[in-house]
Amino acid sequence: MFNMTRRMVLGSAAAAAAFGIAGKLEFAPAAHAETPVEPLVGFYKYKVGSLEVTAVYDGIWRKPHDPAFIKDVSVDDTKAALAKAGLTTEFMPIPLTVVVLQMNGRTIMMDAGSGVGQWQANATHLPANMKAAGIDYKAIDTIMISHFHPDHVWGLMEKGTNAPVFPNAELIVNATEYNWWTDPNRLAKLPEGRKPAGKRIAENFPKWKNWKLVDDGTEVVPGIRIMAAPGHTPGHSVYHVDAGSEQFLVSADTMYVPALLAPHPEWQGSYDQDGPMAIATRHKIIDQVIADNVRICGSHFPFPGTGSFVKDGNVYAFTPTQI
Repeated sequence: MFNMTRRMVLGSAAAAAAFGIAGKLEFAPAAHAETPVEPLVGFYKYKVGSLEVTAVYDGIWRKPHDPAFIKDVSVDDTKAALAKAGLTTEFMPIPLTVVVLQMNGRTIMMDAGSGVGQWQANATHLPANMKAAGIDYKAIDTIMISHFHPDHVWGLMEKGTNAPVFPNAELIVNATEYNWWTDPNRLAKLPEGRKPAGKRIAENFPKWKNWKLVDDGTEVVPGIRIMAAPGHTPGHSVYHVDAGSEQFLVSADTMYVPALLAPHPEWQGSYDQDGPMAIATRHKIIDQVIADNVRICGSHFPFPGTGSFVKDGNVYAFTPTQI
């Protein structure tokens, strides 16, 4: 389905310059050191074919270790996986990166971030980092939503008032995802922990007139196609971008913590609504990315949220891009 030439994983300022990647003139420590919890840059620009990508750091969830986070897997096992990946083991680090695409005259944001102070106390950086990257919120004309979890859509609403932040932007989402969350009978069926999010979505999103509900496989704008990737949520979707000589996949939460799920793709996360389906989707998407040499980004990959996967038998290894 996909065809492209594999790009090298960048690891130095010289390599960044060679491939047209820009950011603040600071770079992470050498790869042998433990990866810093917070990145040293707030945004990162890179090219994929004709596509200009800007990765913008929103923040991080310093999630306390919880034996329920991964089904039937101990905290010691998750700590071991983090350590092997060179990440902190003091907590479960779940960073959040929002990607903005400049394509065919459009400014397209992929998901809307978590909203300042609406998801986690350490996730407040998106507006300042957007500004530093030269991106004006008012210039964003299209937002493509992967799914309706708070860290991906609370940025659509003002804190407190729930007023729309992007009243004039086209909001694109898989119809299955939208209809599932806004079903009038859904709220009563949600687990207690998800009811506040479900209530906020159901009370506000249907009021907005700028939604565009699409089906799996739709070319949502020229060059970008939505692909169903269910399991994490019923309508969780990824977006495939045809960038001419190369291709790009915005994978959202398909492989949300690569340090855990790349070497253990069979692990079921507590935030996967349908664990077995999420596992099947994970294999399908990542296998396709590897087979067709597609550049990939993920919402919770270590910043700047991009890198490369390889496969060994039934497991994977992930190499994050170093900046």
